[in-house]
Amino acid sequence: MARKKLPKATRPDMPGYGLSKNKKGLLPWKWAEDRLKKSRQYWIATTRPDGAPHVMPVWGLWLNDEFWFSTGKTSRKARNLAQNPRCVICSSDSEEAVIVEGLAKVVHDPAQLRPVYSAYKKKYKMDISGMEEPLFRALPRTVFGLFEKKFAATATRWTFAD
Repeated sequence: MARKKLPKATRPDMPGYGLSKNKKGLLPWKWAEDRLKKSRQYWIATTRPDGAPHVMPVWGLWLNDEFWFSTGKTSRKARNLAQNPRCVICSSDSEEAVIVEGLAKVVHDPAQLRPVYSAYKKKYKMDISGMEEPLFRALPRTVFGLFEKKFAATATRWTFAD
């Protein structure tokens, strides 16, 4: 379900990094969306049952303010998310980084999956509609935008309302 309201933009809390204190220079939400949509690979971080971090690259889609991805049902990512749905998804370009903190869960509803199948086929030239592995939807809670060349003036945190 697409959100109707833009996330709230503020400065991230990053003591010692010399970030601007005012709102001038905050990145627009479209900046983050564009980078999330154009990224071909993403990094996803999950947490193992013993608390250790686990990071892996995935293919995925940013669609209607949600991140969609698939992984094998017995993969470490899937097992981690089954026990703890919290995850972090990062775009592939660290010079114009977008970091999404959110919650992921498996989606089974064919009506929700149809637009995902279509967008996935367009982006990766691959039909995943018959795939028997789970599709996850990660709902963002907080997103960070970090533009390296103008970092101190533009670092932005977007917060999504529930």
